[in-house]
Amino acid sequence: MTINLHSDTQTSPTPGMREAIARAEVGDEQRRLDPTTVLLEERVAELLGHEAAVFLPSGTMCNVVALLVHIRPGGDEVVIDRSAHPVNHEAGGPATLASAMIRTLDGEGGIFTAGQLEAAVRPAGNRYTPRSRLAWVEQTTNIGGGRVWPLTTIREVVATARRYDLRAHLDGARLLNAVVASGVAASDFASGFDTAWLDFTKGLGAPIGAVLAGSRELIEDAWRFKQMLGGAFRQSGIAAAACLYALDHHVERLADDHANARRLAEGLATINGVRADPATVETNIVMFEVDDAQELTRRLAPEVDLQPLDARRIRAVTHLDLTTHDIDRALVEIERTLRR
Repeated sequence: MTINLHSDTQTSPTPGMREAIARAEVGDEQRRLDPTTVLLEERVAELLGHEAAVFLPSGTMCNVVALLVHIRPGGDEVVIDRSAHPVNHEAGGPATLASAMIRTLDGEGGIFTAGQLEAAVRPAGNRYTPRSRLAWVEQTTNIGGGRVWPLTTIREVVATARRYDLRAHLDGARLLNAVVASGVAASDFASGFDTAWLDFTKGLGAPIGAVLAGSRELIEDAWRFKQMLGGAFRQSGIAAAACLYALDHHVERLADDHANARRLAEGLATINGVRADPATVETNIVMFEVDDAQELTRRLAPEVDLQPLDARRIRAVTHLDLTTHDIDRALVEIERTLRR
């Protein structure tokens, strides 16, 4: 059986989650008649410290809808780390769907500072430049290596955004990994942003769904864009039930994924031909380097599924379908393959 370290999106619903899906009470979501979906939205809004929320098919759609809510016609610009998901993995959606300019920053492990944000803000009233509009934070950082934005840094970045009359958005694809790793409440991380979202298809293990939260006014706008993009549901409670189950049963166990990631990083650091720094592993993402990432991942398949990022870098992600034994087997296979 393949040891799947490609992503934490690769999980299968657990038996308990499947049972919750089967029992779900459902109705027409577009008419606000699906009680399971309404409950999920209310719980996530409270969890993130916002007034309202809307259930969406994916985290990528949460990002797209947030951009459409915040970005105005006429050259608005998003300030974002260069490694962030919309810059690299959303098929050019910010430009194509929201007509957003992108201004990238070079943060440490995907984390930029308030000073970097301030230096990137365009002078107001200059007809020749894009208009600085939206500050964007990704918690945890994805290609940055699963790093946790410290609460102090987030508050400084949001305060700087406010000082320059920018809006602020939190991409919370792995927000609860940050919560478990840091002990900081989700609402402390998320409530200062105009919009924030939580993904259920990563470490939480649901097969579909993410929830975007914000003020009632912004979420009303988000509903319009959800409809426009074709992301509306009917009996969505079947999917929402899996997300509710994940909130109740899969949050605290994220600590197991973090422990497995550290175990993997520590093992990789002992293998000749691998460059890995366990000290940088804070959650469930491990970044390491080899001389030829494409060749190693090709030769490891189908025993171990890993994601090459470029010529040298590989990303490995731990999740609820992996055990400590799987991590040890993966290390054996990686070492054996490199030795051959």
